[in-house]
Amino acid sequence: MDGVPRVPEQRRPGSEEPAALRFSVLGPVRAWLGAEALPAGSPQQRALLAALLLRDGRTATAAELIDALWGDEPPSQALAAVRTYASRLRKALGPEVLVSESGGYAIRSLGEGALDHTRAQELAGLAEKARAEGDLPRARDLLRDTLALWDGEPLASIPGPYAETQRARLEEWRLQLLESRLDMDLEQGAHAEAVSELTALTAAHPLRERLRELLMLALYRSGRQAEALAVFADTRRLLADELGVDPRAGLRELQQRILQADPGLAEPSAPAAEPAAAPVRPAQLPATVTDFTGRAAFVRELSDVLAAASSEEGRVMAVSALAGIGGVGKTTLAVHVAHQSRGAFPDGQLYVDLQGAGSRAAEPEAVLGAFLRALGTADTAIPDSLEERSALYRSVLDGRRVLVLLDNARDAAQVRPLLPGTEGCAALVTSRMRMVDLAGAHLVDLDVMSPEEALQLFTKIVGRERVASEREAALDVVAACGFLPLAIRIAASRLAARRTWTVSVLAAKLGDERRRLDELQAGDLAVKATFELGYGQLEPAQARAFRLLGLADGPDISLAAAAAVLDLTAEDTEDLLESLVDTSLLESAAPGRYRYHDLVRLYARSCAERDEQPPTERAAALSRLLDFYLATAAGVYALERPGDRLVDHLEPTRTEGLAFADRKASWDWLYSEAVPLLACVRQSATGPTLRRAIDLLWAAVDLAESGANSKEYEAAAAALRDAARGASDTRAEGRAGVVLSNALLFSGVFDQAYREAQQALRLAEASDDPLPCCWAANILGSIAFYQKRYADAEGYFSRAIEEFRGCGDLAGSASPLCNLSRLHLATGRADSAVVLAGQGTEIYETLGHTLRVANGRYALGMALGKSSRHSDATSELEEALRVFRDSRQRLWEGMALCRLAEVDLDARKPARAASNAEMALTVLRGIGGEWRRGNVLTVLGKSLSGIGQSGRAQVCWREALEIYETLDSPEAAEVRTLLTPVAAA
Repeated sequence: MDGVPRVPEQRRPGSEEPAALRFSVLGPVRAWLGAEALPAGSPQQRALLAALLLRDGRTATAAELIDALWGDEPPSQALAAVRTYASRLRKALGPEVLVSESGGYAIRSLGEGALDHTRAQELAGLAEKARAEGDLPRARDLLRDTLALWDGEPLASIPGPYAETQRARLEEWRLQLLESRLDMDLEQGAHAEAVSELTALTAAHPLRERLRELLMLALYRSGRQAEALAVFADTRRLLADELGVDPRAGLRELQQRILQADPGLAEPSAPAAEPAAAPVRPAQLPATVTDFTGRAAFVRELSDVLAAASSEEGRVMAVSALAGIGGVGKTTLAVHVAHQSRGAFPDGQLYVDLQGAGSRAAEPEAVLGAFLRALGTADTAIPDSLEERSALYRSVLDGRRVLVLLDNARDAAQVRPLLPGTEGCAALVTSRMRMVDLAGAHLVDLDVMSPEEALQLFTKIVGRERVASEREAALDVVAACGFLPLAIRIAASRLAARRTWTVSVLAAKLGDERRRLDELQAGDLAVKATFELGYGQLEPAQARAFRLLGLADGPDISLAAAAAVLDLTAEDTEDLLESLVDTSLLESAAPGRYRYHDLVRLYARSCAERDEQPPTERAAALSRLLDFYLATAAGVYALERPGDRLVDHLEPTRTEGLAFADRKASWDWLYSEAVPLLACVRQSATGPTLRRAIDLLWAAVDLAESGANSKEYEAAAAALRDAARGASDTRAEGRAGVVLSNALLFSGVFDQAYREAQQALRLAEASDDPLPCCWAANILGSIAFYQKRYADAEGYFSRAIEEFRGCGDLAGSASPLCNLSRLHLATGRADSAVVLAGQGTEIYETLGHTLRVANGRYALGMALGKSSRHSDATSELEEALRVFRDSRQRLWEGMALCRLAEVDLDARKPARAASNAEMALTVLRGIGGEWRRGNVLTVLGKSLSGIGQSGRAQVCWREALEIYETLDSPEAAEVRTLLTPVAAA
């Protein structure tokens, strides 16, 4: 600032754009000038405004306006009233907007989009045009924008026969647009989401057959055939009772097609006009190497097979399977051929590394899910089972020319579900195994390079000038490499990076056979010999990193975890790892993440066993990794649960973990590291690391509670329990039992969870380990509560509260308090249930919890609901739902939706209850166990019954009954009662 006062800038009158007038009739009749709401006057005055707005600028005579406002019984001063209303509107809107002519009135001079009705007409027209042109995604978006213009009931609270007629017309138009949008939703595979919305709509418009038809189709495509048929039965009964008619022909035809399991119903009825499949053209091939060399005969042979498959005469799907030892160049050759053949497969190329040489090969289900998404299939349209995914995959590829590269396959069984199966498509498969049992495959055995090809590859990497003067030395190098491409590439890359070395220096290094395996052999040993060449050229620090990082079991490793293994700073670690990437001994999986080729990892471990000094350093490296994960997971736990004493009871660590600035960053770390973390847990289930491994799993409890990694978590917990038992470590076994029983509780496996928790409690008491006693008592109480053994549950919860407080763990005591609230609720003590849930929630809020406050609100919402305080209950549960979603807690998200549905039922809002229960069913798919699914189905059945869809309700209850009977759950009695009146009728 220069100290001189500033004079505010003056604007000349009229220098700004004039504010625009806007009107709405697709809701309350309103007017705005810019952002300012204008007075629209009395209901009759607004009725006059609406009548003029809906005439699209045409003049309305005084007689027409009187008829619009009052019909056949106008007041004696009707004409004077019309003139008064018009005069008031002219003052508000301006004389250039409301004009008088020919004894009547009109609204003119409106800008573009000034009236929501006009804008809706324009958008609907554009949507219709987009659909006719086959642009279904754009048509759906346009219809969504159109429907968003409605703001409640059209012409709300406007009197008169004209308004009544227009209101009915506008509502019918809205329903037609909604049906069109839902129809397109189903065409694009969004049937799972559509079920919830259609359930609510059929409840609101029970006689609208088109909505029923769409609901039947959505249910059928979601694998719920019985419910789809029940919708037809409900509709037929309703139409007969209310109108004395049968369902229309389209609905009857759909019923028959469902009964016959018509394949045409399993996918959109008009896929040729659907642009969602065609525009998605995957191009997933990895980059081909610029120095690809030789293999001319193989390239020609494979290219001819692919060309024949894609030609007009091609009548079968082609499969070529390349087999050979690791490092022989199978992937390089396959990628090169695939790139050369791209033009023959204009609809795309898919690629996946099947990790077949490792201990955990890729599951075909997961690969098919990724392929379907790459081909444009919505997540919600992807079925669960391998057979269904494989069938849908083949259907999506039908009529398209797509090349699929299946790299590093384990065996033919892994490959078969991933083959396209239709003419015009082709698959390239690479594997260490010869796939003689892959029917119809063109088998190719890939051997090592010829000496000429090997020398060409070496020359391309090192440079012609350096090789030309030392040709004999170069031949010695490639011979020492066993002519394996990977070995040649490693050696040549090291030489290219060291300008002071000559080829003879490299040849002399490789000539010492003591630096390699004594003799080249078939199979893995030959591959190890190749890796020995690159390993022998590493600097000491690089070699140490290579050896130690290969010890970790996870599929990849983060930079921070690698730094812990190596006991180095992140900067030094990154320099080492990037230098290893340069030598091709390590791969960069993503920014900040690294992985080994599966065979390189095995070689690195053999080097560690042979070379690492002192030998205890191997165990120390894995111990540092375990410490890193434990310290970081404990930090995530503490950040989410301030004041919780669990972190004070964990085993001490010598390696520091990461610190996070906020909850989101901590959650991102936990879920991104879930697989390597659980692999570390299982790898550490022995000796001096066992107790820390158990504590790591305990601190990472959110991986089980969220449902994201529940199965893997449960398996790791069982392995730790067994290891502790085998080691006769009472304290460790008690803690592992608590972790395992807690995981089983979240999975709904109550009987086993109860046995594990009882044993854990006995062991914790015997080893004087107080915190596991608290947790075990709370878990036992929860299981007893779910099994309706209320007296036992109350005793366990009371004990848990007392013992948590005895440990000074106020945060821990809030959980059994909330659980006790639910027990009081179930035993008819609603008032005390509200108090207990409020106490638990208050503890969480005081300590600054976020997720646990949501758990408290969940319990409080349930208690308030049963106390008939439905509005308060809904507020608590909706806030809990928001936090669960933000925290990626799918299990709790699904259960919160189910509890909202229960409150809606108590509040006599069955349509909304059905919508929430449907969403709960979708969210809980694959997590939470069958018992919780039975709960949701029971609530959904009650909701459907409340909106008159008794057939669907019966289907839901029968499925729930089957679940409960299989589990021998007491809830079966309630469901039988629900079905009894139906059976009696």
